[in-house]
Amino acid sequence: MRSPPVCVKSGVRPRFCIMGAGHGGMAMAAHLSLKGFPVTLYNRSEERLAPVRELRAIDLVSPGLDHVESGSARIDTITTDPREALENSDVIMIVVPAQGHAYLAEQCAPYLRDDHTVVLNPGRTGGALEFRRIMREYGCRADPLLAETQTFIYASRATQPAEARIFAIKNHVPVAALPAYRTSEVLKILRIAYHQFVPADNVLQTSLGNVAILFHPAVLMMNAARVEDTHGNFQYYLEGITPSVARALEAMDTERVALGDALGISVRTARQWLYLAYDAAGADLHQAVQANTGYKGIMAPVTPMHRYILEDVPMSLVPMVSLGVQLGVRTPLMAAVVETCSAMLGMDFWDEGRTMEDLGIAGLSVREIRKLVIEGDL
Repeated sequence: MRSPPVCVKSGVRPRFCIMGAGHGGMAMAAHLSLKGFPVTLYNRSEERLAPVRELRAIDLVSPGLDHVESGSARIDTITTDPREALENSDVIMIVVPAQGHAYLAEQCAPYLRDDHTVVLNPGRTGGALEFRRIMREYGCRADPLLAETQTFIYASRATQPAEARIFAIKNHVPVAALPAYRTSEVLKILRIAYHQFVPADNVLQTSLGNVAILFHPAVLMMNAARVEDTHGNFQYYLEGITPSVARALEAMDTERVALGDALGISVRTARQWLYLAYDAAGADLHQAVQANTGYKGIMAPVTPMHRYILEDVPMSLVPMVSLGVQLGVRTPLMAAVVETCSAMLGMDFWDEGRTMEDLGIAGLSVREIRKLVIEGDL
């Protein structure tokens, strides 16, 4: 029986390790530090860490957010060494593009402990399943708490080498453990720092609740000409999601919801998600997007060769289409986005993307998949 995490049992604030020094990782590390938590910042390469190491801090800017403190946030440990990162930490927040999940599972495997909590922020589609498979493949004998979030809690950007900007914090972010019966343990720890985390049924629900498949690759694909013509000089969400684009997104969203139905999982529509995450309401998806003040000021990428496609097509769309094939659920619009983005960028995202084999659920029945994510084993 796993003993309670040290940070909860003793009442001491947990020590957070943020793995990833990109847009999200910089914002999370700075915000947690300003909230009074000890923070370790890990990154694979030294280049991103060097400016933070020089200052021993990240400057956090949060215009218009009264509940988020701005200022210089001290970072206690800055490292490229996974052993050092994990031995000084209780909660490991994985904040890297989903292609990095497998690498970090491999790197963390030798140093994980039973009292660690590992959270993928977010898992995209199947992140926790892939992480667990690789963690075990590389000989991890520990039994850490493993979970994934449905989306990233911040709308943020790393605006300078040692500066992060938070535009908004989502109201509700579903999180699920693998296996699902341990979700309450994860929440007990995370809510010490974040009241926004709420329980999801299981990692199938967080993975299929991944609305990034709509707002990232599909929107960028449909705005590719404008991006290349203006070098991204427009507000990505507020100007890029026009009424016709929103209608296409809603049609694609029905395929995502159908995958949930096939698995007996309740999946909210993108419009419902906007209301819960940002209090953004509207009669249709276009109106809800326009009502979201958290999207104000977020500019478009300067090129279609961007993580909105490079990450979200192989790590989110491809596994959803692959799951649809296994379950007999048609996903023609999702497949069309994969095909079109592959042609646009001259890449084969079908070959690069997560498969059911990567997640360890190839050939399993619906009953077997549900048993695996709820109980942990078949």
